[in-house]
Amino acid sequence: MKKFVNDPKNFVPEMLQGIALANPDTLAYLPEYNLIMRKDAPRDDKVSVIQGSGSGHEPAHVMTVGRGMLDGACPGDVFAAPPAHYVYETAKTLASPKGVLLLVNNYTGDRMAFEMAQELAEADGIKVRILFINDDVAVEDSTFTVGRRGVAGNFFVMKAVGAAAEAGAELEELVRIGEKVNARTRTMGAALTACTPPAKGSALFELGADEIEMGVGIHGEPGRRRAPMTTANEIIDELLDSVVEDLPFTGGDSVALMINGLGGTPVSELYVLYGRAHEQLAAKGIAVGRSYVGEYCTSLDMAGASVTLVQLDDEIEELLAAPAEIAARIF
Repeated sequence: MKKFVNDPKNFVPEMLQGIALANPDTLAYLPEYNLIMRKDAPRDDKVSVIQGSGSGHEPAHVMTVGRGMLDGACPGDVFAAPPAHYVYETAKTLASPKGVLLLVNNYTGDRMAFEMAQELAEADGIKVRILFINDDVAVEDSTFTVGRRGVAGNFFVMKAVGAAAEAGAELEELVRIGEKVNARTRTMGAALTACTPPAKGSALFELGADEIEMGVGIHGEPGRRRAPMTTANEIIDELLDSVVEDLPFTGGDSVALMINGLGGTPVSELYVLYGRAHEQLAAKGIAVGRSYVGEYCTSLDMAGASVTLVQLDDEIEELLAAPAEIAARIF
């Protein structure tokens, strides 16, 4: 498998350096902690919002640092949680008098690293809270975690708490908002191909030429079942029905609808999926209030997509509509 890679051990640092060099006015890079942070952080008038997780999911999370989103991100290696001391040093570096909020996708390694960092930071007198994200409906337990996985729905938690933090909300209020958004968010994905980690140089798992993985995880974890390749409509119908039934979403709801690419799917195909999902929601009496199509949380070069629904109310819709400036901008 051909990749733009030098030494695989330096893949993440080289990526982070590139992000910082491309955004010199807004971002700073501390290589000793894999830390990408806002140049104007920490600020005394806002809670600092931080997320980490493994690399390989870009633009999550290092490319979502900026005004109205994250104040900092400290990733680990590809598909590996950051070391606890990276998270601890990040929390110290970004400590604000108003506190620090750590956002954590629900994976065992991430939970351990962030909980240990929280203890160390609190011992230093830093006010720290943790919020866990677990929006994946596909499986209850997986290779990497106990309980549901945190996947593309983490974008909506980041966006809502980031907007509230920018407006000056207190730490406990951010926790309330984040827990509310997480409770109203559901996701499920499907893979058409496996992904290829730089250090491995070959596919992470095997899929037959006519097979797909329904409910795949963003690290290539198994989903609900292997299925024969079929039409786009049939794939998105199964994903959407699983998501709708889980909350459940019902007629009269207004939702944010996200079709998220997993890294190797053309955006044109994502819009094919979006069109069908929008039509199917309308048939169920569910209105799409906000739309998101593109790559938000990927799995390296995996061909596939996930569908996320967020049950909207006035508070969540206002926070999602608030302005944000991030490193992933394309214009």
